[in-house]
Amino acid sequence: MTDTTNQRPEKSYPGDDAATLPTTYAPAEVEGALYERWVERGYFTADAKSDKPAYTIVIPPPNVTGALHLGHAFQHTLMDALTRRKRMLGFEALWLPGMDHAGIATQNKVEQQLAEAGLSRHDLGREAFVEKVWEWKQSYGGKILGQMRRLGDGVDWSRERFTMDEGLSQAVQTIFKKLFDDGLIYRAERIINWCPRCLTALSDIEVEHKDRPGELVSIRYGDGDDSIVVATTRAETMLGDTAVAVHPEDERYRHLVGRTIKLPLTDRQIPVVADEHVDPEFGTGAVKVTPAHDPNDFAIGQRHGLPNLTVMDEHGAITVHGPFLGLDRFEARSAVVGALREQGRIVAEKRPYEHAVGHCSRCHTVVEPRLSLQWWVKVEPLAKEAGDAVRDGRVQIHPKALEGRYFDWVDNMYDWCISRQLWWGHRIPVWYGPEGQVVCVGPNEEPPTGEGWHQDPDVLDTWFSSGLWPFSTLGWPERTADLEKFYSTDVLLTGHDIIFFWVARMMMFGLYAMDGQVPFKTVALTGLVRDEFGKKMSKSSGTAVDPLDWMDAYGADAVRFTLARGANPGADVPIGEDWVKGSRNFCNKIWNATRFALMNGATVEGPLPPAEELTAVDRWILSRLDATVAEVDALYEDYEFAKVSDALYHFAWDEVFDWYVELSKTTLAKGGAQADASRRVLGEVLDVTLRLLHPIVPFVTDTLWTTLTGAESLVVTAWPTADGSRRDAAAEAEIATLQQVVTEVRRFRSDQGLQPAQKVPARLDLTGTVLAVHEDAIRSLLRLTVPAEEFSATASLPVAGATVALDLSGTIDVAAERKRLQKDLAAAEKEKAQTTAKLGNEGFLAKAPDEVVAKIRTRQEAAGADIARITAQLAGLPQA
Repeated sequence: MTDTTNQRPEKSYPGDDAATLPTTYAPAEVEGALYERWVERGYFTADAKSDKPAYTIVIPPPNVTGALHLGHAFQHTLMDALTRRKRMLGFEALWLPGMDHAGIATQNKVEQQLAEAGLSRHDLGREAFVEKVWEWKQSYGGKILGQMRRLGDGVDWSRERFTMDEGLSQAVQTIFKKLFDDGLIYRAERIINWCPRCLTALSDIEVEHKDRPGELVSIRYGDGDDSIVVATTRAETMLGDTAVAVHPEDERYRHLVGRTIKLPLTDRQIPVVADEHVDPEFGTGAVKVTPAHDPNDFAIGQRHGLPNLTVMDEHGAITVHGPFLGLDRFEARSAVVGALREQGRIVAEKRPYEHAVGHCSRCHTVVEPRLSLQWWVKVEPLAKEAGDAVRDGRVQIHPKALEGRYFDWVDNMYDWCISRQLWWGHRIPVWYGPEGQVVCVGPNEEPPTGEGWHQDPDVLDTWFSSGLWPFSTLGWPERTADLEKFYSTDVLLTGHDIIFFWVARMMMFGLYAMDGQVPFKTVALTGLVRDEFGKKMSKSSGTAVDPLDWMDAYGADAVRFTLARGANPGADVPIGEDWVKGSRNFCNKIWNATRFALMNGATVEGPLPPAEELTAVDRWILSRLDATVAEVDALYEDYEFAKVSDALYHFAWDEVFDWYVELSKTTLAKGGAQADASRRVLGEVLDVTLRLLHPIVPFVTDTLWTTLTGAESLVVTAWPTADGSRRDAAAEAEIATLQQVVTEVRRFRSDQGLQPAQKVPARLDLTGTVLAVHEDAIRSLLRLTVPAEEFSATASLPVAGATVALDLSGTIDVAAERKRLQKDLAAAEKEKAQTTAKLGNEGFLAKAPDEVVAKIRTRQEAAGADIARITAQLAGLPQA
């Protein structure tokens, strides 16, 4: 498994010289210099001409406005681990970085900056404003990319992309033209989500729905037998009503269907229409129809040929009916209800009325449904292909349980509104002529010129360009070497919260643009990072964490390991600072164990001795090492990062550091050929263990591995392989027996109140067991001294066929210990008696919930175990 073919670097870095390896690990002194070394040497730069198999991940492009948060750190850690491992496995691994121009978010940042100077974008004009945004991007954008270096992201910086760079802009124009020519992009007047603050359309997935207290007002339209009652939470929109709708089979209103009634507060008569959409069981069974301000009402209006009456402007101010003209929508709501109340038309009012209200995901303004002329993508044929790709297995979703959420979205997708009333973004490549002409211009075509011709002022939804990310970043529409080598990408690792935002968009566009080639073979979905109590992190509650603070305090490896250890597929990840401290301790343990090994001559030089020349301890750890490699490989293939981390943690800390290193001390102290063999095994175990840990904790492992092996870097060395040839069931059984003896005696010592370092005389009877050759190790681990001739055992422990007799006289206060144990025994017996009585009471069992009965039964079992344990401890005490 050892690869020492790499040469030492010419420059000196922390950890290069074993003689100067510090006694403690200081991440700040290692990480920055080591990362620059990796980048300088081109370890992360992929070669499109390589004959190695390709492995590709494109980074979910963070917003140019963004900074590294724990969610980024979490996903980046996992992507980095996948890429580093595949690189070590011999793949030409490309992890491609980049940023998204983030239309609304970035424009808002620059507009806020202008507002501080008393200006608006309109004061500058479009061209000057866009230039200002580019200046802002150069000065402030991409902060997150520098922070990614702190985390250790092994991305190919030579291929960094931006969704508005020249190549990606060409890709956007190309696919727009192709979709337009194929009839999959069209312009139409539809109901859209409108943000009165950002003054732009929003797609459904850019709207956050939050429960908010409001009011439900029931209003009587018409009079007498011709009256009808409707309920609404948006009373101001009744000014734009053009009908009332009822269900065709609702007998209550059959006499009104086809007739008109007077709309209150206006001079208009509106029809009563029958429509299947209406639920006769909900409310009064009648609904007001405002086609220009509600998507369901718009659909009813289309079916019945109703007029669309817009009653609000783009700022949410009322544009009709004198008394309310110019009022803000929320002011108008109160005014309209007040006017209706004066006329006696309010039948009922419910306050507060909790209901879901849409908010702009960028500025959190309440969204207004609004009829607007916009550009749309006809998604039906594209979405079908995106669904089929998962159904037929070309794309795998991990965990499979989340497939349902994906299908719910792609199978029921509405046409996608792609135009935004912004200035920052990809301008829609459509020109309008003086005679109503509409011309879509491709990337190599000249736009029409002359009097009256002008380009559409809108820009495209940010997700339109990021939906091209897996192939536009590789050079599409040109058939580049990168595209040929690295597409389809292998894994898309992203949060389950953006299946709709991004995953479905990339699936639709990738299959369409790349002739049916999927954009990625696997979608590995993660959960969201939460605080240690499972709650959402937020600045307002004081639970938000800057990962850079934790990296400064504990090192990048500690943060990475903590995040990876919580990464169960699709599940949210709770994280707290104490857990990061624990990971820091793990990194220190790796450091200290490797220093011990180096100080004791651990080596990777030469082949391993044959099994027959090794001790059972050496054969055991090599067997466990082989099993761990196989386990880790299988877990990586299932994206079980938490289980990978846990398996490595317990193998490294429990088996290598706590058992093998300690057991080796006895052999190393004796010297000779056996010690030399163990030094070689110790070197092998550390070599492979550091390789296994490297993808998750790259800094500490590379520093230690280069010191141990003298080779260049773990980044470009080989991943270990498991072939089963080192598996040794007999050695594993033998050491398991040894561990059982040591564990039982340690527990007994602890129960007797002995300190771990306290030495105790003991006689060991190992006759007939496999432990005879391990007596020195057992004594060393248990602090058991060889007894004098007059030895008198005060306690005897039969364990695993062996007997350990101890003389505890003089080591504990027997009388005090017996008194303490008898008190504990009495408490346990009382607990068992009480729980037994309850479980024997038929009346109690008949009435108590199952979970209560189960808890009492658990308490009864625990009390029984305590009684057995304490009784054994009392029996083991020296006799008075």
